[in-house]
This record gives sequence, structure tokens and C-alpha cells, in this order.
Amino acid sequence: MTNPLVTVEDLVFEYPSNRALHGVGITIARAAITALVGPNGAGKTTLIRCLAGLQEPFSGRILIDGIDCLDHPHQIHNRLGYLSDSFGLYEDLSVRQCLTYVAWAQGCLPNETDRLVRTAAERLDIADRLEQKAGALSRGLKQRLAIAQAIIHQPEFLILDEPASGLDPDARFRLSNLLVKLKDDGMTLLVSSHILSELEDYATHTIVIRGGRIASQGSMKGPMDGPSATVENERLTITLIAPDPRLEKVLSAGVGISAVRVEGRTGHCRITGGEAARCDLLKNLLDAGLAVIDFRVEGTRLRDTYMATLNGDSE
Repeated sequence: MTNPLVTVEDLVFEYPSNRALHGVGITIARAAITALVGPNGAGKTTLIRCLAGLQEPFSGRILIDGIDCLDHPHQIHNRLGYLSDSFGLYEDLSVRQCLTYVAWAQGCLPNETDRLVRTAAERLDIADRLEQKAGALSRGLKQRLAIAQAIIHQPEFLILDEPASGLDPDARFRLSNLLVKLKDDGMTLLVSSHILSELEDYATHTIVIRGGRIASQGSMKGPMDGPSATVENERLTITLIAPDPRLEKVLSAGVGISAVRVEGRTGHCRITGGEAARCDLLKNLLDAGLAVIDFRVEGTRLRDTYMATLNGDSE
């Protein structure tokens, strides 16, 4: 990855009874949404808390835009936003008062506070709730207020730990759209969640952690890197002009092809071997007289990557 915003090198963290992170190394792309996934106890929250400056690792380095977080914590503070999985609000304060308080706590200048409050409220679509008490908000609106507090100082890097926890489907959909909007505005996000299907809707990159070690990481649009990654195992979708029973036969007979599934005029499979294997398969389809109108490599599916990681670790 060229010019990442965040680089973590050989990060080790130990609790009194066990080591939670074993030499973790990751990069986080700029203006992107990176999904951090893994089973319970994998080290997700520990890694997040180290990135947020809430826990000091035993060894290793965390660089944000080239600045060492451990050596220069005050330079990093205003460039970070963080929302834990169990956030709290001052429920007797109005939304405006909550945002104003956090802005002052972040060191924002008094003459800038009103503008920052309005900007954060508008980005989170809660500008019409500024005079409402925080305790009177719905769960989804409280989540929006909490995120507004996390970005009131306009950080470059926003860390969200299980942000969709406890939200209903409509609130989760709105949250997904919000995160994409923040990314499009140039913010870099790291999101930890167990809801893989929703992460697939908005994540651009993914990191899989298991047992305190990075199992795989990379772009959702291409192959993953890591000891458990299936680097050349790509998903193909082939569409014909009309359904044809020969499609499944040709796919199933191909070398390095697995997980064949045909639905109507569309076939799906996984293929190894890179460009050469794809060229051979397309030639076989055309030689069989199949009228192919679309032949494409699909982006990496988070669920597939995650399950491949689990299966790889269990073998």
C-alpha cells in the first residue's frame, strides 16, 4: 500500500495473564473505510485501544501520517476521533451542549465552537435536534450524536468499535450511508464489527485478526495479503445471453475451478491461476459455443475471506 495514513509495526501488548497482540503489523489506507474483523477474544478491542492511545503497547510502533504516536501523543490527539462500543452521553444536556462541551474538551477555540457544532450536527443529520435533550433521543440518534462528538474537532482518523451494536435495521442502513459520506469527505475510518454483511456494503479494505495475529489484510477490490489469504483464488461471474445447460459443464470441467454455481443465465465460480487461467476459461466457454456477454472478476467478499481464514487456522 502506497502512502497509508496509519502504519503499525510489530505491536505487542500483554495483559498480566496473557499476550493479546503478537507482533501485529497493519497499514490503513487514507480516505478509506477499513473493516477490522475477528472472533471474540481475537484482539480487536486491544488493537483499537492501542491505536486510540488508551493503552500503551509493550513494544512496537504506531505511526499516523508518519508521526510516532507513542513518542508524540499530543501531536496525534487532535488528529484522532474514537467511539467505543459502550459510549456514554450526558443525557441531561442538550445536543448542542454535548457537542460544545466535547469541542472545548478537545481544545477547540471558543470563537470556532459554534461553527464546529453546526458542521458536525449537519454532517450527522442532527442539526434539527440541537436543542433537544440527549436523553430523549432514539438509539440511532444517540449513536449519531456520539459520532458527532467523535468528529467535532474534524479528525483525520476515526475509530469506531461496534458502531452498529443495538441499532435497528433502519438505523444501521443510515449509519452505513453516514460512514460512506465521511469517507467521501476525506476521512479515514477503522470500523470493528461482527456484522459482516453490512461491512461489505461500505468497507473498502479489511483486516482479519485471530489469536492476536493478523490473518489477512487488503483491499475489498482485490486479493488479500497474509498467511491465511487466498491470494489467487478469485471469484468469477459469467453471464450468457440466455440460459444454457452447457455452462455448468464447461465450468465444472475447468482446471483450478471450484464452487461452481449456475443460476439461470449466470454462472459463478472460484478460479486459481490468475490472468492465464481466466483467459483459458473464457476460450473454453467460447469454443463451446456459449454466447458470453459478461465475464468479470468480483471483488473480495469479506465473508469469504473471513471463513477462509477460520478454515485455514483450523486445518
